[in-house]
Amino acid sequence: MTSTAPHQSILDKPFVLDLFAGPGGLDVAGQALDIPSLGIEWDKSACLTRYAAGLDTLHADVSAIRRDGFESLPPEINVLAGGPPCQTYSVAGHGAGREALEKVKRFIDRLIDGEPDEAIDEDLKKLSDPRTALVLEPLRYAIQATRSPNRENRPYDVIVLEQVPTVLPVWRHYAEALEERGLPEVPGHGRVKYAVDFGVLATETYGVPQTRSRAVLIARRLELGEPSLPSPTHHAYEPRGWNRRSAAAETQGHQPTLYADDDIVPEPQRSPETAAAGEPKKRWKSMGDVLGNRVGAHPGRPTPFLVRSNYGSSGVSGRRGVRTDQQPAFTVTGRISRFVVFEHLNERVVCEGPRFSMNEAGMLQSFPPDYPWSGTAQAQQVGNAVPPAFGMHLLSAALGLPEPDTEILRKPWQAATEEQRAKRRSHGCGSADACTERCPRPEDQVPPPSSRPRRTGKA
Repeated sequence: MTSTAPHQSILDKPFVLDLFAGPGGLDVAGQALDIPSLGIEWDKSACLTRYAAGLDTLHADVSAIRRDGFESLPPEINVLAGGPPCQTYSVAGHGAGREALEKVKRFIDRLIDGEPDEAIDEDLKKLSDPRTALVLEPLRYAIQATRSPNRENRPYDVIVLEQVPTVLPVWRHYAEALEERGLPEVPGHGRVKYAVDFGVLATETYGVPQTRSRAVLIARRLELGEPSLPSPTHHAYEPRGWNRRSAAAETQGHQPTLYADDDIVPEPQRSPETAAAGEPKKRWKSMGDVLGNRVGAHPGRPTPFLVRSNYGSSGVSGRRGVRTDQQPAFTVTGRISRFVVFEHLNERVVCEGPRFSMNEAGMLQSFPPDYPWSGTAQAQQVGNAVPPAFGMHLLSAALGLPEPDTEILRKPWQAATEEQRAKRRSHGCGSADACTERCPRPEDQVPPPSSRPRRTGKA
């Protein structure tokens, strides 16, 4: 899949290193923009999806590659991207990351001061959840690039990061460090400083058919000019302005009984950064816009339909929200397979229909139809991914490219042949058909039990 639109990047040959690459959202975006990428991912199933999709991949621990394999990375990589795991920062998580934010900021300062990795690693072991430290890896990679003989100590030209909104204070501290102090001094090179822009963006304003807010950061070396966050191309979805009854009456001439005001789950307020990004141009995309028509192996889902989600409900059924096919989806998470879909609406009958397939769930994330989801925990893979349409806008803004045409993502994805898949797995795992000793062990991927009690939604 390639874009036919001519473009001129601020870089002659952009090449992306995608940390915590997941099943390939940012890499799919890169392919649509004709930008090569290499992803590092330690989850076996996500790697199987990537191999099946034909994406260049290392099945590895991001931290281990930085420590022991950095010199093996292609030296021509000049764009660093990453979406560190968000569980400990997420509102839905136990909150270890939110409690550790101030500690993380101090670690950022110590890294910028050039403290030895060994001392920092020892102190990072004291965090209650080691995943919290992963948000530091992009900075540590940026520093490592300036120490790499294979790269001749050449820093990354562009950095692109995204995470859940609660990580915005970390990105703000990243920005202050990169702009005001720069990366630690390297003999003969001095400190490398960046121009940075950051904020919280709503993905539906970039053509993604779901409401999903993300904290993003774009940095460029000062010599490459000031970056700016991508301007929205679509209107924001405002739930208070959505009249379910009017929409139902327009479509059906009557009102289904599931349209209850107290079913509505309030959406998070949009940030000032989103409003400042510019006035969106088009109507947001709805679930029906992307799922209603036949494309590739997707047969098209009959409309109208309703979706009841447990996102944001804390397990309390009475708080579960309902949306119609004329609205964007709720945030697609690893619980997407639990969303209940109702079809055949009329005045008295609302029947439960088939739940979203992984293909449909991926399309709600803006993945192309027929994307080859593989391995286990596919719903989690879908929910954790960067929406490719959003990724196209982030990369385009970071590299100074024109506004991308995300409609290219509506074309069915051509999966890799067996030969292509085997070649990529040989590179990523060390064997054409199996993991090897160099791959992360599954038991190492299970997070430690939290010391905090899990929230149940009970008073």
